[in-house]
Amino acid sequence: MKSFVSLSKAMALGLLRDRAAVFFMLVFPLMFLALFGALFDDESTPQAKIVQVGDVKVLDSIPDGERAQLRDVLSIEKTDGSAAARTEALKKVREGDTDAAVFQSGDGEVAMRYSAADSVRSGNVRSVVDSVIQQANQEATGKPPAYRLTTKRIEDESVKPIQFLTPGLLSWAVAMGGVFGSALNLVSWRKKRILRRLWLAPVGPGSVIGARVGVNLALAFAQTGIFLGLATLPYYGLRLGGSWWLCLPLVACGTLAFMSIGLLIGSWAKTEEAANGLAQIIVLPMAFLSGSFFPLEAAPGWVRSISEFLPLTHLADAMQAVLSRGESWGAALPVMGGLLLFAAVVTLIASRLFRWDDA
Repeated sequence: MKSFVSLSKAMALGLLRDRAAVFFMLVFPLMFLALFGALFDDESTPQAKIVQVGDVKVLDSIPDGERAQLRDVLSIEKTDGSAAARTEALKKVREGDTDAAVFQSGDGEVAMRYSAADSVRSGNVRSVVDSVIQQANQEATGKPPAYRLTTKRIEDESVKPIQFLTPGLLSWAVAMGGVFGSALNLVSWRKKRILRRLWLAPVGPGSVIGARVGVNLALAFAQTGIFLGLATLPYYGLRLGGSWWLCLPLVACGTLAFMSIGLLIGSWAKTEEAANGLAQIIVLPMAFLSGSFFPLEAAPGWVRSISEFLPLTHLADAMQAVLSRGESWGAALPVMGGLLLFAAVVTLIASRLFRWDDA
């Protein structure tokens, strides 16, 4: 027990003295949480900007009251109908200075030209202009539409985007801490011949492994506390309820799974630079492919297929279930078992490559 405590203290102090490690494992993920939480806090529809070339009957006939209501979602800049004005409007669209150019191309026909370079902006402007034309058609016929669509979000209206950002970013932070903490520490201790001294000292492997696991788990729980503390501030508005505390055993299992990856990297790499590069190559692509930053619904099928084999995908999904969707053990237990199995298999592989000394 004495050797375990001494080793844990030495590992913790070594980690805290490494400012780069503290930054990338604690501060760096928090920066993403603060940035994404602020960026996605505003759910309002962006204003579409169009250039109206000459007279367009459907736009010119919009009553002043409706035109004032449209200003929040549609900005209309009207020019004369000359060929030069049309050319200039198309140039603005091509260069991204406006979303679309609209002109009358025939009796009752409205032509709109937009750029496909930005699918979000083009989709937004097409939707807004189409709704204006459909409203005009309804008023012209004097008949109400036969069908009407009503939409409502299934979650409470007070739910903010931070509710869906926090689980993925927290999972990524756990992955960063587990991989980088164990990989860089193992290579550094081997390079400084500390592992060799421990091998020759009357210290059992269980104490060394236990100390390393204990330090990484303490770091992971500290990350979780800081993440949830920041996200629950009134500015961000994360709401915890139900079985949210199940994120703690998920964090523990996720830490062990990603520590095994770090052990595999640390067992193979000979220098800290090599270990850092391998960790970056594994963790950063995994973060994007797992949907920790952005949803993968619109991603190609092959990307979604790859994501199914990534431990970070399942950790992030389970975190989302217990933190945002109010689910309980049914969502957490299978993922916890899978992460522990993954940790056992990868650790077994790492043990075959492990060496106490480079000599």
